[in-house]
Amino acid sequence: MTNSQNMSADILNYIGLAARARKVATGETALKAIQSKKASFVIIASDASDNTKKKFSDKCKFYDVDYVIWNSADALSHAIGKNNRMVIAILDRGFAQKLKEKLGG
Repeated sequence: MTNSQNMSADILNYIGLAARARKVATGETALKAIQSKKASFVIIASDASDNTKKKFSDKCKFYDVDYVIWNSADALSHAIGKNNRMVIAILDRGFAQKLKEKLGG
């Protein structure tokens, strides 16, 4: 495994940890979390549709929530143990801060 693969696996494991702690929201629930300012950080799959990317990035900008477009929907879905997830909102500030650091933000 290369260093970037190790880092990617580490980040996905951390997202899985947040999911097991019940500190993530996906899909429409993620959208509601952004609007209610409960989301601390949002991860949008790089292979999500342009419409989905625009919808969530616009909401994040409007509600001043940090976000990143990163990795594939398959990788993100697998990390949280669900199928076909394009967007993951992290609801805990601690998890969000650590993920931002790991993603270089």
